Amino acid sequence: MKVLPAIAVAALLFAAASVTAADIPRDQRRSGFTFMGPESQVMQNDETANPGMLWVVDGEKLWNAKAGSADKACADCHGDARASMKGLAARYPAFDAALGRPVDLTQRINLERSRHQQAPPLANESHDLLALTAFVAAQSRGLPITAGEDPQLKPFVAQGQRLFMQRQGQLNLACANCHDDNWDKRLAGSPITQAHPTGYPEYRLEWQSLGSLQRRLRACIFGIRAQPYDYGAPELVALELYLMTRASGMAMETPAVRP
Repeated sequence: MKVLPAIAVAALLFAAASVTAADIPRDQRRSGFTFMGPESQVMQNDETANPGMLWVVDGEKLWNAKAGSADKACADCHGDARASMKGLAARYPAFDAALGRPVDLTQRINLERSRHQQAPPLANESHDLLALTAFVAAQSRGLPITAGEDPQLKPFVAQGQRLFMQRQGQLNLACANCHDDNWDKRLAGSPITQAHPTGYPEYRLEWQSLGSLQRRLRACIFGIRAQPYDYGAPELVALELYLMTRASGMAMETPAVRP
């Protein structure tokens, strides 16, 4: 993980102190894709050049592979993912009635494994979990995000918004100080985007790998010198949910490519 130069941090702190966080108006919302150079944009749009498609291909194999003591594949219940999973990722995180709280798409996959395949959960950020998630999410590519429309999610959206606006860490920064107040600026040479999670899991050139939105959130929290939440923590899911509602109506891009 890159350590920000002191002058860049000081500049951001000054900027953050001089403004009040406010949601970005809908007519000004932009995908992170628009902040990239043309070479990266071409890489994302060309499926033969997009490295994230390697995970999608592996995810399709896992979709059709039997697992667990139930000896079932995802396809045994859900059939052709191109039909049954179309639009699903655009609605996540979604409310899970048994748990009484929202779960994100990776958690849903692991719940399905334990409940229906009687298989152990896949490890967070493991190749197989990212591959299955990317394959399912890719079936929503180009479709509008509709997450958060379930009324049961309202308190969790509010929780995510509070966390987004909450200053924390040694730098005393909130997510909003970068992504609402300073999205048209640069930090350590990189553009500050608007935090619209349209393409996760996404391939980041910095990581040289595919990664989840929770990985990105944990990295941001670490970057402001705060203690990151554990993978799967309710706080991270609430943040994911709020960010997806901010991106409502924007098109899914999974697997996106970012710097």
